[in-house]
Amino acid sequence: MLIMLRHSNLVNLYGYCAEGDERLLVYEYMPQGSLEDHLFDLSPDKKPLDWNTRIKIALGTARGLTYLHDVANPPVIYRDMKAANILLDDNFNPKLSDFGLAKLGPVGDRTHVSTRVMGTFGYCAPDYARSGKLTLKSDVYSFGVLLLELITGRRTFDSSRIGQEQYLTKWARPFLNDRRKFFLLADPLLEGCFPPRAFHQVVVVTSMCLQDQPHVRPIIADVVVALSHVASQPYIPVPDQSKICSSPSSSSSPSLKASGTPSRARKGRKSSLKE
Repeated sequence: MLIMLRHSNLVNLYGYCAEGDERLLVYEYMPQGSLEDHLFDLSPDKKPLDWNTRIKIALGTARGLTYLHDVANPPVIYRDMKAANILLDDNFNPKLSDFGLAKLGPVGDRTHVSTRVMGTFGYCAPDYARSGKLTLKSDVYSFGVLLLELITGRRTFDSSRIGQEQYLTKWARPFLNDRRKFFLLADPLLEGCFPPRAFHQVVVVTSMCLQDQPHVRPIIADVVVALSHVASQPYIPVPDQSKICSSPSSSSSPSLKASGTPSRARKGRKSSLKE
């Protein structure tokens, strides 16, 4: 399947090896590793992703997903969206990788594909987990989880936390449902260095993607439009005042409409997060 797909936000498959018991796929080299390497459990000497880079990664990932859903024929349901599968080049351009769980999507009058539930814990859409009915909106939910990770700097599941805080979506739900608490979702490593209005817009998009009912979630092409608008509002540090960053304030939402405890400080070195 992958050999037939060509997009700047999909990893290129160069070849394969099938010799004896060996089965290897040869992909293009992605020097910055995965998004997971830059988002979680950072060593003290590793600089966290800034806001602008996080939005760049989110937008590129959404564009890759749009290609699979809207350009590929028949459409492809990725089914394994997670930080470990988003690979980054030297300029932190993201590329979707690992299509081992990908499934051809429904065609014609069909609305879903019935299949055994597979994927990574924490990213799976609740409707798919309950019924085994896989749709394009299943990918949209998983993308919403990825957005939530980019915003908060938290893993989908973290056994080192207590109770409900172990589960990212459960912990975040009260904040996603109350616009006055949106800024409590911000990754502490951002140190407030993001445009308040743009942050608010990204949270709204995230909330829409994470709706329990698939028909309420946006299509991924609309997510690309919303994130493109966010990317047009980059975070620009004030000269000679690098420590004076954005403070929570009222802000407007993008075209998409959306229907715990604050994020705790994370291990690792602090840095500003730019949009």
